[in-house]
Amino acid sequence: MSDPLPGNLSGVDDLVAECCADLEGVNSAREVTLVACRSAIRAAGSSIRAVHRQDAVEALRLADECEVAVRHALDAAGPYPQLRAGGFLHDAQKEFAEARLTAALVSGGQLPSAAALGVDTAAWLRGLAEAASELRRHLLDRLREGQLDRAEHLLEAMDEVYGALVVVDYPDAVTNGLRRTLDSLRAVLERTRGDVTTTVLQHRLQRAIEAASPTTGTT
Repeated sequence: MSDPLPGNLSGVDDLVAECCADLEGVNSAREVTLVACRSAIRAAGSSIRAVHRQDAVEALRLADECEVAVRHALDAAGPYPQLRAGGFLHDAQKEFAEARLTAALVSGGQLPSAAALGVDTAAWLRGLAEAASELRRHLLDRLREGQLDRAEHLLEAMDEVYGALVVVDYPDAVTNGLRRTLDSLRAVLERTRGDVTTTVLQHRLQRAIEAASPTTGTT
């Protein structure tokens, strides 16, 4: 008499087929999510570049385009928790938050919250840190134009954001790498502070030289 098979395998094919059907849904949703995330990231980058060009209308249009793509990605990934935890979806949300927050920091407007943007908390925090880093480019443009007061104001904004974020003390697994992003922001902040300080001192020296120079009289 032969030994019985371990367990009843009469329905194993059907069980595997059910799993395959589920995985097919996951795979299809993943493809949709990836395409939407790539579109969101491209639109966010273009929106930030428009902010630096001081083209507020185009920046807003592209940020809106980014938001549509992010919403599409989130909807596609919604039924599948394993997709929502994917790094590509976090990156898309982070880039979207960065685009909105960069525009707000440059314009002096109210910063939209994570809830208002409909993004995860960790993505919002990293987006804010990277938005503050983006201010360096805008600040240097203002320095080249001789707008010292504006440059100093932007530096203060960078400093305030860093001061607010540095107290967030949670593991990287929770913040999705915020600590590394803050390390980069601190380095950008210190370089920018040096640039502003040097320019302000040069400006003061130039004014002092001009004030001390004797005026040329007429004969």
